[in-house]
Amino acid sequence: MTDRHVVVEVDGSLVAVRALDGAAEEAVRCGTALRIGYAVADRDEAGPVLASAASRIHERQPGLLVEARAVEGGAVRVPAGESESAVLTVLGTRGFGGVSGLLAGSVSRHLAAQVHGPLLVARGDHPRDEGRDVLLGLESDADDAAAAHASQEASRRGARLCVVHSATHSHTTPEPASLVAATSPGRQRQAQSDRTEEAVPRFSIAGLREEYPGAEVDSRTVRTGPAHALPARTRQAEVVVIGTHRCAGPLGPLFGPVGHVLLHHSHCPVVLVPTT
Repeated sequence: MTDRHVVVEVDGSLVAVRALDGAAEEAVRCGTALRIGYAVADRDEAGPVLASAASRIHERQPGLLVEARAVEGGAVRVPAGESESAVLTVLGTRGFGGVSGLLAGSVSRHLAAQVHGPLLVARGDHPRDEGRDVLLGLESDADDAAAAHASQEASRRGARLCVVHSATHSHTTPEPASLVAATSPGRQRQAQSDRTEEAVPRFSIAGLREEYPGAEVDSRTVRTGPAHALPARTRQAEVVVIGTHRCAGPLGPLFGPVGHVLLHHSHCPVVLVPTT
């Protein structure tokens, strides 16, 4: 198999079928092969599920190179290991209603904290329509990997890249008015903050516009946190992309609150890109 491939995990469920179809479409867009994996305790039980998955893709994407294999291990450890050599890892989730949904959501969260490259979680409540935006949630210059991935997605899909930069103001104690307009220390700090906040999306997007000169890019700054700004906008998006800022936790690596919110409430697939 070619070194470039998209990885997707299946288990025979309808949720996994949606992830499988999305992974095949991504592999075609990326010009890569598709690797279908099944994490099992006993490899013998995986045969029918993998055969059915491979047959479905051969029928729907006849030109796509497909490899299907069972790997002994857990539902998080196996795809996390497979992600080391993957262009993209794809996982399905039901959402977060009911016991099975909670289990699927738990796998998504734990895998997002351990995956080595971009992770696409194939959720959403609208059909995969073309012509929608690729949505990028941008917090800082540390999200350059997410910005690059979102730009590539927009280019491959022929879609507009819609960048939402969150710039929340910190609270400042009111000061007496200065005799000269906008020259009190507090007003100067606020003016500098405004200029910095507005400059972040322009600075981050300038390189993307240079690298993808034909792409349509719409950038805007919002005065709320990204966890509030992004979910509603996913209704008009084909996919939403964010950077994941992971930190160490008592039970292993954790990722940020924005990813948690989108895994709960996004109306389209979510791509989580680890920051470097």
